[in-house]
Amino acid sequence: MADIAALTQLIEPEARSLGFDLVRVKMIGGKSDPTLQVMAERPDTRQLTIDDCAELSRRISDLFDEQDPIEAAYRLEVSSPGIDRPLTRLADYGDWASHEVRVKLVEPIEGRKILTGDIVGVGVGTEGDAVTIDVRGHHAMTVSFVQIQDAKLTITDRLLAATAPLSSAEADEVFYQAAPSDGADEFDDIDDNDASDETPIEELN
Repeated sequence: MADIAALTQLIEPEARSLGFDLVRVKMIGGKSDPTLQVMAERPDTRQLTIDDCAELSRRISDLFDEQDPIEAAYRLEVSSPGIDRPLTRLADYGDWASHEVRVKLVEPIEGRKILTGDIVGVGVGTEGDAVTIDVRGHHAMTVSFVQIQDAKLTITDRLLAATAPLSSAEADEVFYQAAPSDGADEFDDIDDNDASDETPIEELN
C-alpha cells in the first residue's frame, strides 16, 4: 500500500518550486489500473495549463526514479482540481464559503455520513479546527476538520458564475505518464451512489 503522506512530502516541494500549490495526492484505480493522481494549481488562477502539468509530471517522475517510493507499476496523472474541486485543506472551506459542498465523514454524525449544503465558514470546535455546513433539508452542522474523509464542491450556477473569469481552455487537461512503480489500494471518491444526505444512514463502505 502506498504511503500517501510520504508521497505528499516528496511531491509538495517539487510543486512549490514551480510556484504551484499542491491540492491532493491520491491512489486511484485499484489493482486493475493503479494510478497516482496529483492535483495542483497556481494560486492566482486556481488551475494549471497542460504545460504546467507536463513540467510537474517530469519533476515527479525524475524524483521517483531516484527514490523509488512505490513498488511495482503504476501510472502518474497530474491535473488541475477542476471546477467541482476537492476540498482538502481547511483554508479551502474559507475560500469557497457560501458554495455548496458534498462531504463524506469518517463516522456518522446525527445519523448522517454524507452532508450536502452550503459552506458557512470555518472556526474552532470542541476537537480543534472545524467546518460549518448548512445541511440541505436539515440544519447547520459544525464538524471537526479531522472528521472529514472527503469533500468536493458541487457544480451550481453560483459556482459557475464564481469561476467564470478563469480560463477553461485547459482547466480540465490531465497529463498522464507511465511510471516505473505501483501501489496501493483504491481510495473511494464521493459519488452519487453514496446514500442521500437527506436520509440518515448507518454506514457506508
